[in-house]
Amino acid sequence: MFYLIGLGLGDAKDVTVKGLDAIRKSKRVYLEAYTSILTVGKEALEEYYGREVILADRDMVEKDSDELLLDAEKEDVAFLVVGDPLGATTHTDLILRAVEKGIQYNVIHNASIMNAIGCCGLQLYNYGETVSIVFWEENWQPESFYDKILSNREKGMHTLCLLDIKMKEQTIENMMRGRPIYEPPRFLSASQASQQLLTIVEKREKSDTNTADLTPESLVVAVARVGASDQKIVTATLKEMTSVDVGPPLHSLVIPGHMHPLEEKMLELFALNDHVKSLLCTNTS
Repeated sequence: MFYLIGLGLGDAKDVTVKGLDAIRKSKRVYLEAYTSILTVGKEALEEYYGREVILADRDMVEKDSDELLLDAEKEDVAFLVVGDPLGATTHTDLILRAVEKGIQYNVIHNASIMNAIGCCGLQLYNYGETVSIVFWEENWQPESFYDKILSNREKGMHTLCLLDIKMKEQTIENMMRGRPIYEPPRFLSASQASQQLLTIVEKREKSDTNTADLTPESLVVAVARVGASDQKIVTATLKEMTSVDVGPPLHSLVIPGHMHPLEEKMLELFALNDHVKSLLCTNTS
C-alpha cells in the first residue's frame, strides 16, 4: 500500500491515530519537504513515530517518483504531507502514478490551512477562490492574484491568500553551471504580502476603480502558525499590516468580503488597535 498521510498543522502529535498506525507499519517513510513546514523538525517526528523519516524534496517527488513508489505493490510505503495530502497543495500526480503501476493507495486526511483558516472567525462557506501570493523579484512582479481577490469581493466572498515558500532554490548562475548549491529557505510574510498588495492598490488608484477594489483602509487578517501553541491572528488595515510583525512562519493572509455581524465581532477580537475596532463597528452598524 502507498499511503499519503496528512500531518496536520502543528507538531508531531497532530497526526491522526490512523495515520500514526500506517507510519509505524510502513517499510519506508518519506516527508514532503518543500510546500510547507511544521513547528518541529524531522528529528522530532522520528522520535515520536519511532521510525526513520526520509526527506523528499521537489526533485524527488516530481522527477524521481519511482523511488517513492519502489516496491509499494508488496510493502507499505508512507508519504507524509504537512496539512492534508490533498489540501492546499495536492499530490494527485502521485496517486495517478501509483495507479499506473498497479499500486494500491490510501489517503489519510488531516487539518489543513484550507479549513483551519476558520480560526479567524470568517465562515468557511463564504470563501471564494484561494490565491497564492509569490515573492516579487526586481523584474517579475505579477498581479494576477489581485484580480482574483477583486473577483471574490465582487461576489461578497472572502479570499484566503497562501504566501510563497522558497525551499531548496538555486540561483540562476548555480543552476546554469550545474552546481548543487541551494539558497536558504525563505517564507513570504504577511507584512511583505500586504506591501505588495498595497503597491498594486496605489498603482491602480490612478486608473478606473470599482467598489470591489481594495484601499489602504481595507481590512485584512494575518494568521501565523495556525494550529501551533503560539498561533497568532491580527486584524488591521492593509496599510497598517505592512508593518505588523506576526512572528515566525508560516503566514497566510485573508481579505474579507461581505461580512456577517458575527464575523465582524470575531475579527474585532484580533483587532490591532482601536482604529480597526471602529472600522468594524462602523461596518456592523
